[in-house]
Amino acid sequence: MIADCDNGYGNAINVIRTVEEYEKVGIAGISIEDNIFPKRCSLYPGIRRELATVEEHAGKIRAAKRTQRDPDFVVIARTEALIAGWGMDEALTRARAYADAGADAILIHSKAPTAEEVLTFARLWDRPTRLVVVPTLYPDVRMEELEAAGVKLAIFANQVLRAAIKGMEGVLDILHRERHLAAVTSQIVPLEEVYRHVGVDELKASEAEFLPTKTETVRAIIIAAGFEKQLLPLIEDRPKCLLDIKGKSILERQLETLGAAGVHDVVVIRGYQKQTLTLLGPRYYDNDRYDETGEVASLFVAEPELQGRVLFLYSDILFDQSVLEKLLRSQSESAIIVDRAWIDQKERLLPLAKPMDLVVTENPPRVRHRFLPSDEEDRLLKIGQRVHPDEATGEFIGMALFSEAGTARLREVYHTLKERVNQPVHEADRLERAAMTDMLQELINHGHTVSCINIYKGWLEIDTFDDYQRAWAEIRT
Repeated sequence: MIADCDNGYGNAINVIRTVEEYEKVGIAGISIEDNIFPKRCSLYPGIRRELATVEEHAGKIRAAKRTQRDPDFVVIARTEALIAGWGMDEALTRARAYADAGADAILIHSKAPTAEEVLTFARLWDRPTRLVVVPTLYPDVRMEELEAAGVKLAIFANQVLRAAIKGMEGVLDILHRERHLAAVTSQIVPLEEVYRHVGVDELKASEAEFLPTKTETVRAIIIAAGFEKQLLPLIEDRPKCLLDIKGKSILERQLETLGAAGVHDVVVIRGYQKQTLTLLGPRYYDNDRYDETGEVASLFVAEPELQGRVLFLYSDILFDQSVLEKLLRSQSESAIIVDRAWIDQKERLLPLAKPMDLVVTENPPRVRHRFLPSDEEDRLLKIGQRVHPDEATGEFIGMALFSEAGTARLREVYHTLKERVNQPVHEADRLERAAMTDMLQELINHGHTVSCINIYKGWLEIDTFDDYQRAWAEIRT
């Protein structure tokens, strides 16, 4: 690569810096010209030319050659004497001085419409230093003609750039006229060619060689199918997850928190008012029988997605990122988030008479009031809406994580229960009506361990109008 460095971007000291920086990044050579600073394009019409003195530009050449470290680095000295109209003698005088100063090549520039001017210069040239030309304005000259005159390098300076401009304008014109992308297919390269130029294959090879191979991605599945009449008229025209809280819906806030924790693969199960659930990002599955089926039926509408590591979420909860990240750190086959603040708040919550997913665990915290939840996991013994409040040791918030093995257990238990047609499933009268708490209890009943991750608050549930008001009051942004 040869870099056009104008006049070296200043005096000889600037040239020193230019050579150091350009050589450092692997440039093979630079061309510097005897225009004064700031430089004006040689081919602009009607501009009065002033050139640096011969001594000044020769000093730049000496500085450049003394600075270079790679013996193969090339310094090309370009004279603008013919461009400025100062005549052939001046061009030869300047070129000889630059060659004597150590230039590896002399670029003789001309804006004449034919090559005659540079060919004359070549015939008069009396130094061993090689000659370079830029035949932009005399494009009819053939390389054989230049070579016969002793020219060693011809730079095609801007033809590719100008072709790109013409190509882009042409494609834009077609798109404007035809208004569909297929109209320009024959005018453009396939995407694979773009990938080749930017080195995608090399990137993939590097990823395969150097990146960890055992990293597990997490897929989130959000159940948003149900209809909750207690929230009418708020949800008359939308599902609960689209309720607005200070400019963002519940689902938008969930997606933001998931994304901030690195979870970008999201599936949403739609049902009630499904046509309104069109946020970009998630993949959607529909439970059109939402009014007669439960959460488990909604979850298994998306059974093809129940592969690998899966995060399960109710669509009506808001939660701190720290709560989610604590769950994502779990290495258990199946784990749920349990809020131990239930113990302190049950006197306030019980009179509300709304269903609560209560849990009984093996080793609940011994303290009865606020505490710092540890990362030590507990084991779930019992879960459901019929757990007696005096027995309960916490509340399931509607967030669970299944490892690849845990997801396989979940599918296995589901299909076992499915064979028991019209039989009760924990608190549900049949599998179709089962809640997620019923499925978690069935996992336990089938001999599988469900771990509990302790938290103390840090989340909100939007289940009633009072919950909605509280969310508006407590959420600041």
